[in-house]
Amino acid sequence: MSDHPLDRPIWSLLNGRQAHLAAVVGAAMRIDPAYGPFAAARDQGDEAQAALAATLRDGSDSVWLVERAEWPAPRGTRVVRTAPLVQMVAENPVPMRPGDEVAVMLGDADIPAMTELALATEPGPWGPRTAHYGAFYGIKRDGKLLAMAGERMLPAPGFDEVSGVCTWPEFQGQGLAAKLIRRVMAGIAGRGAVPFLHSYAGNARAIGLYESLGFRIRAKMVVTVLALT
Repeated sequence: MSDHPLDRPIWSLLNGRQAHLAAVVGAAMRIDPAYGPFAAARDQGDEAQAALAATLRDGSDSVWLVERAEWPAPRGTRVVRTAPLVQMVAENPVPMRPGDEVAVMLGDADIPAMTELALATEPGPWGPRTAHYGAFYGIKRDGKLLAMAGERMLPAPGFDEVSGVCTWPEFQGQGLAAKLIRRVMAGIAGRGAVPFLHSYAGNARAIGLYESLGFRIRAKMVVTVLALT
């Protein structure tokens, strides 16, 4: 397997900068379920695969693996679905523009509105503590949260993920996502890190937006969702 931390982002983060969120089961681990369903195994050997299956708590549980290729289902599990992703990096992110300061830092009081927006628009898995991964910013109007974006995976020093980018449908097309992403990237770049993100490969509109903000496709990835049989 590759030595580059972004090729196995979940394994990298749970063995590195976000190891404090890891629930370890032998040769596999998953992130604290309150933060989401992400998991990874050391390799595809029998020991690691059995450990990966053991991270699943019950029949209603599932884990998401983000790897360079589809992950085979361990014995006793099934593949719920797979989806192709692109992983994008921004070595030269565009800077903030006048007006981007409308993006404000979100806090604990905003979590109900953040959760409602995330569950309605499905930018990716969202759990009770997903908002605590890192800084999240939002754009509000008359007290209503219109759009948000924030930080999630920290797989290695120098790479911080932009995530949770979503806008209520009635407010799309107003450039809100671009403002938010520029704000999040400014924070990441200010720490000397490279912003990266994942997008569903079929979401041409989102990929086009990301490219306009300085991202390029680094790698093709696959998300594999596993559950018990």
